[in-house]
Amino acid sequence: MTTSQDLLKIGNKTFKNRLFTGTGKYSNTEKMQESLAISGSEMVTVAVRRVQKQDLGHVGLIEAIDWSKIWMLPNTAGCETAEDAIRVAKLGRELAKLAGQVDNNFVKLEVIPDKRHLLPDPFGTLSAAEKLVQDGFTVLPYINADPLLAKRLEEVGCATVMPLGSPIGSGQGLNNAANIRLIIENSRIPVVVDAGIGVPSEAAQALEMGAAAVLVNSAIALAEDPRNMAEAMALAVKAGRKSFLAGRLPAQPFASASSPSTGLINHSVVSSS
Repeated sequence: MTTSQDLLKIGNKTFKNRLFTGTGKYSNTEKMQESLAISGSEMVTVAVRRVQKQDLGHVGLIEAIDWSKIWMLPNTAGCETAEDAIRVAKLGRELAKLAGQVDNNFVKLEVIPDKRHLLPDPFGTLSAAEKLVQDGFTVLPYINADPLLAKRLEEVGCATVMPLGSPIGSGQGLNNAANIRLIIENSRIPVVVDAGIGVPSEAAQALEMGAAAVLVNSAIALAEDPRNMAEAMALAVKAGRKSFLAGRLPAQPFASASSPSTGLINHSVVSSS
C-alpha cells in the first residue's frame, strides 16, 4: 500500500508509481496500450519530432493513450544542439496542451549529437536546461552518470536528473552504478535512472540504491512478451523501493552467525552426568 510519505513529487506533479515508460519501438499500438495498462505507469515519454513527422509507430499515438490518466513527458529525442532542443521542447508543450494537459510544462531534455553511441552532450544539455528552466519548464535532463554535471543541473533548477545506466537501448544494465550512487547521495532532487535497463532485477537494483524511479522503454517494447515484461518491471520497482525503505543488511567482510550464541548445550556437563 502506498502511503502519503512515499509519493514521488516532480515539479508540480505527484506520482504513486515509480516506473515510467516510453511509447516507442512497440510492434503495434495494441501491445503498447496493454503494456502501459499493466505497468501502471503514470508518466510516459513521447518523442515530439516523431509524432510530428508521423514516423513508423507514432501515427495515431496521441489518440491511443488516455491522457486524463497518464501524464505526458514530451522529449527532445533527435535534437543535436541546445537550440534545437529548446525549440522542440516548446513544440512538446503545445502537443501536451492539444492532449488536454494545458498546465503541462514537463520536458525530458535530450541533446544527442552522437548518432553511433547516442551519448548525451553535457554542455548542450546544461545550456538548454538553463534556458528552459528560465522559460518555466519542468526539466528532466537525460545525462551521462556524471555527478558534477548532475549537481550543476540541480543548481540551475532542474526538477530531476536522469543518468543513464548504460547506453540507450543496449540492455547492459547499470554499468555506471558507482557514479549513479554518488549522484543519488549528493542530490536533493529525484534521480531517475534512464537507459540501459534490460531486465527487472536491474530496475529493482536502481530503486534499492535509492533512485526515485526508473524509465524503461526498450526492455518492455522489444521483449518477446511486452505485457509480461511490463508487469515484471512494475513488480521489480515496487520490490526495489520497499527494499530501500526497509534498509538493507550492511555488507561485511566476515561471516556472522544467524543463530544466538546464548543457551548452548554445555557438553562437559552432559558427559559428566
